[in-house]
Amino acid sequence: MITGNLRNVLERRVTSSGIAYYVSPLLEEARVPHAFSTRVGPRDVDASPPPFDSFNLGNPSGVDVQDDYERIYKHYRQLESAIGAGGRTRCWVHQVHGGDVITSRRGEEYHSGQQADAMVSDDPTRLLSIRTADCVPVLLATSDGTIVSAIHSGWRGIVANVVTNALHRMHEGEPARPRAGPRATSIIAAIGPCIGGDVYEVGAEVLQQFTAALGSDAPILPTAGGKGKVDLREAIRRQLLAAGLRDEQIDMTDRCSFQHADEFYSHRRDKAVTGRMAALISPRAEH
Repeated sequence: MITGNLRNVLERRVTSSGIAYYVSPLLEEARVPHAFSTRVGPRDVDASPPPFDSFNLGNPSGVDVQDDYERIYKHYRQLESAIGAGGRTRCWVHQVHGGDVITSRRGEEYHSGQQADAMVSDDPTRLLSIRTADCVPVLLATSDGTIVSAIHSGWRGIVANVVTNALHRMHEGEPARPRAGPRATSIIAAIGPCIGGDVYEVGAEVLQQFTAALGSDAPILPTAGGKGKVDLREAIRRQLLAAGLRDEQIDMTDRCSFQHADEFYSHRRDKAVTGRMAALISPRAEH
């Protein structure tokens, strides 16, 4: 269920070739190219085979079963073209479930593969990309679309404040505005499909860290044996609100990667042998 008084929810789009993805009305209004992918793609010779069927955008780590990378790269190009970002340089990080943020600045060299879980950029020739298969993808942009961020966050990222760290890094790139009020008023956010709070059960150790980080505001439903169900999506929404955003600056979705197997990959449901979705975003072009 969608939580809070939200302005909009994400909208599903399907290309003529069959690629399905989600977009944020807020980010579209700012003319920011972006997408939250699904596993739904063209049913042709380039579709990924099981267990990666069909529109896979990444391989699982630590398992022998792998998809063909050339096919994965072709899927990226197809999605990039669908959102009007074809030809932009895709930037990515080696995700480590932490709080670090990498900046990709206009006119400066960027090396993909650095260890981090968020990126910030003001370069409209670059496309930021993070991968998920239950964790939460978060896309941020300034209201004028000139600075964007792509964030990967599971429970460890929430504890490490990766979303708040990305917001701070975005503010560093904004021009000085004396007495302009909280800079969070210039940010719009979209929280993408992830594992839902009604199925994401964790142990007591995780609950302890989660509560230590969020306090009484932690969205936890206690279950038997000292365990509990954690709502990652709602936790991130509350972190955004605590940082100064308002509900009308946040787009969300109730789509669950674990429960909606026809549409999403899930690390937990598929016992680690599964594909990856991607969340993509690029600064608004100047023309």
